[in-house]
Amino acid sequence: MKRKAICLFAAALLVALTAGCGSGKGNAGESQANQEEAGKAQGEDQEALEQADEGGEVTDLADDAAEAGTEENSQPENEGGETLLSGKHYVNINIKDKGTIKVELDADSAPITVTNFVNLVKEGFYDGLTFHRIIGGFMMQGGDPTGTGMGSSDKTITGEFANNGVDNPISHTRGTISMARSGQPDSASCQFFIMHQDGTYLDGDYAAFGHVTEGMEIVDDICENTTGQDRNGVVPEENRPVIESIEYVE
Repeated sequence: MKRKAICLFAAALLVALTAGCGSGKGNAGESQANQEEAGKAQGEDQEALEQADEGGEVTDLADDAAEAGTEENSQPENEGGETLLSGKHYVNINIKDKGTIKVELDADSAPITVTNFVNLVKEGFYDGLTFHRIIGGFMMQGGDPTGTGMGSSDKTITGEFANNGVDNPISHTRGTISMARSGQPDSASCQFFIMHQDGTYLDGDYAAFGHVTEGMEIVDDICENTTGQDRNGVVPEENRPVIESIEYVE
């Protein structure tokens, strides 16, 4: 019941913010008696993420995951002829005064999303940006170069989720990393969010592309202890966790 109440509160916080999508780096989440109410809350959370963002948890790392390496097999499917990644890839999200969140990215499930994210990481796009929207019991969102929820990189990508015609088996459970977007299905660009708690009702509408493998205690700390959010979950600039860097692990 407590978690449901948090999700309802999260929806109320997020739904008021309008969405946008810039171009260029400078523009930039019962009892049987309550099933009907829970369904409504889930729908509101989905709408909230769409309206709140840009152009809008722990799994064990299998012993053989490292052996999968970072193979960059060609999948000449992307528009423009860009070579897409495949297999597993790894990044470290280094947060100032907090520590490192280690993430496994699944390019077999979301090749367009992972390729775009890795390219931005390698460019240093995320270095110095923040987590600008944080809602305990729901998620923490960051990667906006403007810090307003309206920013983007210089491109948008195809939304890799079922309701956009793309099969993606990754579920929005605790520790999942996924792309934020506006109401348009192909509007994701650079903003991402990490699930604090399960929000599987987002499945099919957002492009999840990996999972936290180490550092969920940092996600817990940020989501539970960040203060000063407004009604939309936006954190005051002085309280925002800073992404010192995101490193691609070869």
